[in-house]
Amino acid sequence: MTNHEIKIAFDEYDSLKELPTADHDLCLEATEALKNSHSPYSKFRVGAALRLQSGKIIYGSNQENVAYPSGLCAERVALFYWGANHPDDPVVAMAVTAQTDEFMLTKPVTSCGSCLQVLAEVEKKQNKPIKILLFVEGGPVWVIKGIENQLPFLFFEERLITSQ
Repeated sequence: MTNHEIKIAFDEYDSLKELPTADHDLCLEATEALKNSHSPYSKFRVGAALRLQSGKIIYGSNQENVAYPSGLCAERVALFYWGANHPDDPVVAMAVTAQTDEFMLTKPVTSCGSCLQVLAEVEKKQNKPIKILLFVEGGPVWVIKGIENQLPFLFFEERLITSQ
């Protein structure tokens, strides 16, 4: 038997004010993305903003549908938009935030497994890690570098990729 240990790492800031300017601004963009959330069923709004290498910002917000599971998370909305419109402009960072009127969020909300898997494939495609900033208003900010610090057992099978 062999015992394996997995460690993850992330930085925690007490507030957005402590972040470098570019990261602070990206978080503000994610907060703006909340405005386009369509979440009448869960009442749980999520906004995401991607900063591309060119400096362009891409937005995503969760989009629910009464025909579950037809909705889509904010992260995947933004990442799929990137893939369809800007695949040659690498994603450098993604900020994600959430709000609800139902209760107070006191710590960042993490991405679901499906979003993490999509993020893993984007990193693999661009051969470059993505900085993730997770935060809620008035709470701490978690800065995570690379998908392996969120999804250590990511699914990726090289043999599924065929030459084009």
